[in-house]
Amino acid sequence: MKNNFGLYIHVPFCASKCRYCDFYSFAGKQSQMDDYVEALFWHADKFAPQFAGRQADTVYFGGGTPSLLSGERLTRMLDGLRERFAILPGAEITVECNPDSMTDDLLSMLKDAGVNRLSVGVQSAHDDELRMLGRRHTFAEAQSAICRAQDAGFDNISLDLMYGLPGQTQAYFMQSVEALLALSPAHLSCYSLKLEPGTPMGRENPVLPDGDAQADLYFALCDRLRQAGFEHYEISNWAQPGRASRHNSRYWTLSDYLGLGPGAHSYVAGRRFAEPSSLTAFCDHAQVVDEEDIPDFSPHSEYIMLRLRTAAGVDVQDFAARFGRDFAPYETHLAALQKPGLTEKTQTGWRLTEAGFLVSNLIITDVLSVDDIE
Repeated sequence: MKNNFGLYIHVPFCASKCRYCDFYSFAGKQSQMDDYVEALFWHADKFAPQFAGRQADTVYFGGGTPSLLSGERLTRMLDGLRERFAILPGAEITVECNPDSMTDDLLSMLKDAGVNRLSVGVQSAHDDELRMLGRRHTFAEAQSAICRAQDAGFDNISLDLMYGLPGQTQAYFMQSVEALLALSPAHLSCYSLKLEPGTPMGRENPVLPDGDAQADLYFALCDRLRQAGFEHYEISNWAQPGRASRHNSRYWTLSDYLGLGPGAHSYVAGRRFAEPSSLTAFCDHAQVVDEEDIPDFSPHSEYIMLRLRTAAGVDVQDFAARFGRDFAPYETHLAALQKPGLTEKTQTGWRLTEAGFLVSNLIITDVLSVDDIE
């Protein structure tokens, strides 16, 4: 329903930092985790009145490593959120997990608490690549964790996979794809490695496969997942029919969601705001939340950018109804890319092809250049 919203909970704790990660996370102490949970409820209390009369139909625990928190803490957090917000029965409730922290006790408690979706950071089926990335698990441990989760009753499991790693060949990558498919996931999120400044891998600056090689990896991935019955519904996301992430789809359709936790972002009633990326500030009740509007945020541009990341693409009538703007100037740019096979006209508007997805940043920049000449 249009009036529904989502809840995103950012858990900043990790057992150790992966070598490519630039998200706000760190190795936390047990006492910090307890303080974090108490602060989460305090912040939730502040926002709850704004959502009176509305229902949350998605809840997403991201991180960091939410599975690093105990089952007791995660259960308490969910119970506390239910006390403060109206969470619909049957809401999609996702917890991000790393294989090394997916104990049987945790899985049992999450199932009992109403969690119905897991997102597991596997990243590769090759232990040498996992070591290079700074992951704490082996692939055998990931296989075991996923099978135990399935035995515990979880049938909606998403797996993360990375490509474009240093020295990675197409044959080596496709071995990982096949190994993950053998685990019968409902959903796959597949990302190319980005060397972020300030991370260990960013500082080392290893040579990555060039653009043509990465394109070959991407197209081979797309073809194989299509054969396996997956729907490619967003640039980096594939799902079995009916298993697309309902929560993440909010981001791509500019639907309302409230983020709680250090560094968590929100989009509510056309406005973006963020919590400070500091556990100390989050736990300090004198500093509730940084609610300054993002100065360069343009809702209609954001809509175009996000919708062009999806297989559905831009709905022209929806765009006009939301923003009172004519889509024709943007359509001219998209139409010019139809013949090279980068865009397609749909019944409701325009979308990028899989070839267009590969150069989406360039296309979106070109399309949004319309705003620069208005």
